[in-house]
Amino acid sequence: MFWTGLTPDEARAALVDKDKSRRDKRCTLKEAVDAFIKDGDNVAIGGFVNIRQPIATCHEMIRHGFKDMTFSFQSSGMAMDYLGGAMAIAPDHFSIRRIEFAYWAHESFGLSPVFRYLAERGKLELEDWSNYNMSARFKAGAMGVPFLPTRGPLGSDILEKCRAKVMECPFTGTPIVLVPASHPNVAILHVQTADQYGNCIIRGTEATCPEMAMAAAHTIVTCEQIVPHELLTRKPRDIAIPFFAVDAVVQVPFGAYPTSCRRHYYFNKEHIASFHALAKHLTMEDKKPLTAYYDDYIWGVQDFGEFIDTFPVRKILEEYHSEMRNFEKLM
Repeated sequence: MFWTGLTPDEARAALVDKDKSRRDKRCTLKEAVDAFIKDGDNVAIGGFVNIRQPIATCHEMIRHGFKDMTFSFQSSGMAMDYLGGAMAIAPDHFSIRRIEFAYWAHESFGLSPVFRYLAERGKLELEDWSNYNMSARFKAGAMGVPFLPTRGPLGSDILEKCRAKVMECPFTGTPIVLVPASHPNVAILHVQTADQYGNCIIRGTEATCPEMAMAAAHTIVTCEQIVPHELLTRKPRDIAIPFFAVDAVVQVPFGAYPTSCRRHYYFNKEHIASFHALAKHLTMEDKKPLTAYYDDYIWGVQDFGEFIDTFPVRKILEEYHSEMRNFEKLM
């Protein structure tokens, strides 16, 4: 058995040694990326497809440049497209060795041209799981156990593409699948609200973000707003991620854009579609269109605020009102 990220024993030792004091963890995104992410790390990506993707952190990682990275996630869209696109056009600056995942695509927007380009050319190690399997792996990591039993992969060919083990259940005598814990070196998450200590509130689906935070050695959280601790803790049951699981908290309004963040903004379908159109040129070995995008939107700006400045205010307000209408329908 080989482990990516930390082994269960290493993870337990890291948790014992971790500073769990309640302290101010506010910093800039650049400071957080520089401090906690390094070449060769296994990085867990929070959110789900086009919901609360940690886009701002991904942009900062791309500007920084990393080598031989592993990324672990349930289902990802634009976060992995940005990271994979950086490797496709500038592999000497940013490279990915392996991904452990269930889904890299965009649902109504279709398959990811970036993933197709990298996978068809054998540029990535791929370990295939279902969404439930990846959730169970992060849950095992959060619980501090080396595996969890599940029936999920039975009857599928996923068992041929992953490290899961089949054994006879000692209680029933029937087959059961053991999925190994995932202990990423770092988890990168975006949430709606946090306090200066790292307590986080998530609205809508949690997408296994709390489990990622508890399973990882370090967690970087970006949020729409940092609020006073006394305000955030008025309803303790709303706290999805506790402060002791978080190492850095950064206020980045629109930090998931162009994906969505419930109660704040809807995803920008036109921009996602335009990115896809540029990325499709990769399949023809033409990197110039996508390189121009990165020059304009990622390498050509100093921070994520400048990226957001490239979008018309009217467009962002339109997506905000669209999200509010969706939210009101659920009330």
